[in-house]
Amino acid sequence: MQSDTIVAQATPIGRGSIGILRVSGIKALEIAKKVLRKVPKPRYADYLPFNDFNGIILDKGIALWFPSPHSFTGEDVLELHCHGGPIILDLLLKCIISLPKVRIANPGEFSERAFLNEKIDLTQAEAISDLINASSEQAARSAVNSLQGMFSKRISKITEDLVNLRIFIETAIDFPNEEVDFISKNDLSKKMGSIIYNLKQLILQSHQGCLLNEGMTIVIAGYPNAGKSSLFNSLIKKETAIVTNIAGTTRDVLHEYINIDGIPLRILDTAGLRDSQNEIEYLGIKRAVCEIEKADHVLFIVDGKHVTPKQSIEMLSKFLSDLSIKVPVTIVRNKSDITGESIGITKINGFTVVHLSALNNDGMQYLLKHLRKTIGFKNTVEGNFVARRRHLQSLEIAYNYLIKSNEALLINYYNEEFIAEYLQLAQKELNKITGSFTSEDLLNKIFSSFCIGK
Repeated sequence: MQSDTIVAQATPIGRGSIGILRVSGIKALEIAKKVLRKVPKPRYADYLPFNDFNGIILDKGIALWFPSPHSFTGEDVLELHCHGGPIILDLLLKCIISLPKVRIANPGEFSERAFLNEKIDLTQAEAISDLINASSEQAARSAVNSLQGMFSKRISKITEDLVNLRIFIETAIDFPNEEVDFISKNDLSKKMGSIIYNLKQLILQSHQGCLLNEGMTIVIAGYPNAGKSSLFNSLIKKETAIVTNIAGTTRDVLHEYINIDGIPLRILDTAGLRDSQNEIEYLGIKRAVCEIEKADHVLFIVDGKHVTPKQSIEMLSKFLSDLSIKVPVTIVRNKSDITGESIGITKINGFTVVHLSALNNDGMQYLLKHLRKTIGFKNTVEGNFVARRRHLQSLEIAYNYLIKSNEALLINYYNEEFIAEYLQLAQKELNKITGSFTSEDLLNKIFSSFCIGK
């Protein structure tokens, strides 16, 4: 139980028909008695006057009382639903925080207390934030699945199987000369293989969940006057980027979001890549390269009027050689309305090439079809859950430890201590996801990104 009682506005700042203040902590009962002059019946809506501590009525509204431990945070919780004027809410808030040991909540502190009091695990806490920030119906439904524990249950089942496997191995290590009911090497290998398979399936689904949650960043890159801004406008379906025949028109990075099959795509239009003596254009080009190197996918656009298909590959090779990392790239041959090239998708030297006219919006359906394939998302709402990159990273680390365990098991003179250590490390990584083992720094980073009042 936390020593401070926290309070925060749980509705958006500004005027509205209803405003909600949420209180959690050991002083919630005292606040209820002072503000309401009574303690409402638990979990029943009670229509009451709201008073300041001098007995002056500030408003009249709905009060909800959730005594510990049957509340979201596991602490005493009071909710005050009043009229949504900022002055009324501010008067109530000032009144409540005038009590000692009562303060305004930090971002995400209600959810953090729910986690610390074991009302939810870490993946469920993160799902609350993901549900609020969902950018599509698919993402919202998947966040609800995670909030209900779908992701947690999958991890818990694998962890349970892993613990059972560790019991057999570590018992054999601790009691080598005793008559212990120990499974054979062949049975041990089967059990480990089953865990590895289940974890691999979970990783594949987590990739899907990560796409739903975070989407992909796609950068449009190329040399000046190739049609980058026209392609950008065509993808986002509005005239955001300025389009002219003057090279170097785009100086800064523009970005917009589109949605394909429920996946949010962040589309970036960048400055044309060339040597420039203009200081402003040079900074724009520098920013463009930075965004390209961080991208999940790059659309490298070339001017089909001046560049042959073979030259497109040569330009792409030079473009890739200038980057510090490898980035997945699709070539977009633009201006088919001028060149007469057939719109569609071809392959040149192993690279996918999309032929289109961005200005006339011809062939965009082929580019969108290719992006859907590149995303690789499988639309199955019932089995989806949201995931974050940190989840995926821990799952992959745990998977690698299990592969090492299995390899150690398969050699003729395997070492049980090595296997036990790898299994213990794998379990530790899985525990990081649900919060069974999590550093304070990680918790602070996660909950600080939440809304105040959540």
